[in-house]
Amino acid sequence: MMKSAMLLAAALAAGLMAGLFAAFSYAVMPGLGMSSDKTFVEAMRNINVAILNPWFMVCFMGGAVVGIAALIVHRRSGRAVLVWTAAGLALFVVMFLITSAFNVPLNDALAKAGNAHLAAVRQRFEGPWNTWNLVRTLASVGSFAAFSWALVLYGRYVPKNQGLPSGSVQAYSREP
Repeated sequence: MMKSAMLLAAALAAGLMAGLFAAFSYAVMPGLGMSSDKTFVEAMRNINVAILNPWFMVCFMGGAVVGIAALIVHRRSGRAVLVWTAAGLALFVVMFLITSAFNVPLNDALAKAGNAHLAAVRQRFEGPWNTWNLVRTLASVGSFAAFSWALVLYGRYVPKNQGLPSGSVQAYSREP
């Protein structure tokens, strides 16, 4: 049961991150893109402050932790489960590194830019931020898919009755 829970938690964290970043790609940034420079910069600054909250941190930091835990507990769950769990973790780490190396520094530069020359401030921010957001979106979607597939594969090979309460439907065995 713990093995399934670790994969489920990793998949949920990756899925929540994928949803957040995807929403920025297909709704938030296009909507803000129609705004004036002043509105765009002010809104992004406010978003960058608001997003640093416990819910975001649990998914962003906690996702890496549960991904590592899932990899550790599944080291003997079969090659396919291990490979897909490792792929999910690797893609989550890619998303984490892109966010840390590109999006956060752009956010920090936007915060420090002041309020003069907002068109230039926006121009230095918007294109690169959107590009890196798309890349981290793809990485987190891939992470979600890999963790989800690992969970499916693990579910196919759970030994009969492992982790099931008495009286529940029996799991299928490893028999072909």
